[in-house]
Amino acid sequence: MNISTENTIAQPVGTTLERYIMRKQAEFQFATGELSQLLRDIALAGKIVNREVNRAGLTSIIGSMGQQNVQGEAQQRLDVEANIRFIRALTNGGEACAVLSEEEDDIIHTGNCQGKYVVAIDPLDGSSNIDVNISIGTIFSIYRRVSAVGQEAGPEDFLQGGRTQVAAGYILYGSSTMLVYTTGHGVAGFTYENSLGEFFLSHPDMLIPATGTVFSCNEGYWFDYPEYVRQYLMECKRQGQSGRYVGSLVADYHRNLLMGGIYLYPPTRKNPEGKLRLLYEGFPLAFLIEQAGGRAETGTGPVLDVTPTSFHQRSPLFVGSPELVDKLLAGAAEAEVNP
Repeated sequence: MNISTENTIAQPVGTTLERYIMRKQAEFQFATGELSQLLRDIALAGKIVNREVNRAGLTSIIGSMGQQNVQGEAQQRLDVEANIRFIRALTNGGEACAVLSEEEDDIIHTGNCQGKYVVAIDPLDGSSNIDVNISIGTIFSIYRRVSAVGQEAGPEDFLQGGRTQVAAGYILYGSSTMLVYTTGHGVAGFTYENSLGEFFLSHPDMLIPATGTVFSCNEGYWFDYPEYVRQYLMECKRQGQSGRYVGSLVADYHRNLLMGGIYLYPPTRKNPEGKLRLLYEGFPLAFLIEQAGGRAETGTGPVLDVTPTSFHQRSPLFVGSPELVDKLLAGAAEAEVNP
């Protein structure tokens, strides 16, 4: 046996997502195994979507469906595929009594009325980037139901508020596929190993840098942004910070989580309430970033303090390194005092 082979064999395989979940189960508020199974179900669907994404250019699942979803956005073929995969996995897993998807008008009842959890999910974020091979993602949020077990879930189960989430995370389909999640005890990231079909722990105890040199926003809406946002972005440019914007929320968010930075999706004249969905995007990403030491704000308060009133409610989002978000909020507060 040569030295290179010995070195390869000597390398540890690593901690799988399955093993990590089992090891951390005692930290869950209700450690009876259901939440652990839910995370496995989401990971399974993520593996299937990863397979479809990797061969998208060779199959008939790229391109538009020629119709709009409930959000009024052009629905891509892979949007539909991902939506089916995640709903099927969560239904077959048996732990979710209901699912709320960005792609659907109303609650999807799984038939598992004994299930103790509900899941809000954006099956495929950034779907407009599918056809041009740019990173896309999945965002999910898990709540323990408040309605009576044994009955169908109701609106109250999904409109509890961001502070009641028991788990949240995202899957990034990029140069490598990563699953990043929190259960309220820090943030961990797992990278998918295609040849073994497993997610392995690659980023334990993820923490966002306190500051950074990157701002991420669509400057095409510059003249529609509030003045305090334009002033903040001008100051970023004066300081030589870099503008980085992929157009897939998960991709921009993930980069800033690792490297430090701020992501901005302000209110505009066209969308004064913001454009990002509170339940599928704002709440889960805010929960995760706070667990990683960052901030997530609407411009008038923490995202997690917003009271949800409807399934497809929208919200502004300023999320990232705490020092950068604080600086933006200082400008917002000054603008309120001196309009």
